[in-house]
Amino acid sequence: MRNLDLAGGGITERAETGFLRDLRLALSKPPHAISPKYFYDACGSRLFDQICDLPEYYPTRTEWGILSDRAAEIAAATGPNIELIEFGAGSLSKVRLLLNELRPRRYLPFDISTEHLHRAAQGLKAEFPWLNVEPVAGDYTTSVDLPPAQSGARRVGFFPGSTIGNFSPREALDFLRRAAQELRGGGLLIGADLLKDPAVLHAAYNDSKGVTAEFNKNLLARANRELGADFDLSQWWHSAFFNPALSRIEMHLISRSDQRVNLAGTTFEVAEGFSLHTENSYKYSIEGLQALAALAGFQPDKVWTDERNFFSVHWLVAP
Repeated sequence: MRNLDLAGGGITERAETGFLRDLRLALSKPPHAISPKYFYDACGSRLFDQICDLPEYYPTRTEWGILSDRAAEIAAATGPNIELIEFGAGSLSKVRLLLNELRPRRYLPFDISTEHLHRAAQGLKAEFPWLNVEPVAGDYTTSVDLPPAQSGARRVGFFPGSTIGNFSPREALDFLRRAAQELRGGGLLIGADLLKDPAVLHAAYNDSKGVTAEFNKNLLARANRELGADFDLSQWWHSAFFNPALSRIEMHLISRSDQRVNLAGTTFEVAEGFSLHTENSYKYSIEGLQALAALAGFQPDKVWTDERNFFSVHWLVAP
């Protein structure tokens, strides 16, 4: 791929949004990759909710079963008198399985998609009128800016969905280190997808209805909506596959032809076969996740899994 006019356009580097800056960089030079956090505008969040209901996509229903069946055990492990902080809260669906057992003094859902977050928080308040809900909009992958803790309350983090798998090993360690500091005296309840038959993994990220493909392509559609780009979505393939050497699913957008893309005054010439790397989803062993958590400063404690050992939920104590 060749960048034809990096100096063009009327948007200065200082004024660029993070999305524009990162997409421009991804199109300009290797490794041609962009963070999956940009999937989650309002449209992307709705599409992900649809993915979670697909028959091929086992992680959501498997983790759902663990949380539902083991809610009382989880509450016993986390203990009473807590503030519950959910990182990447999304539609707030899984936390509903735990609230009546955990009975937190305050619930702080943290998410990058402001509109989706506040709408979900309103629905949660209506369903649990006793719950103090304070949504926090922001990017938890770079920093965690939370209101001060309530006096006497212990902070417990909730990070379901195996979102930890979207981070590189280095990024995962950095996140866990920040969380260990933020949650001192409490701990972190975290979901992690486990290694399994690659055929099961392939089906989960290449569903027969094409919802995951639409979710992947929504990144380009979002660039068209928000940044004035002119991506032709029909000229891009969704590609997802398991990379066994790195124990991860990779998602890419592949150019179907030689084409030109305009982005905020810059024109990019895209070659047929060009790959924009949009997401990784690392798969863990139980021992691997525990070792990473211990390196970050947590004390691994209880682990809950399903009967097929497809998914795991860990309680990590933050001393």
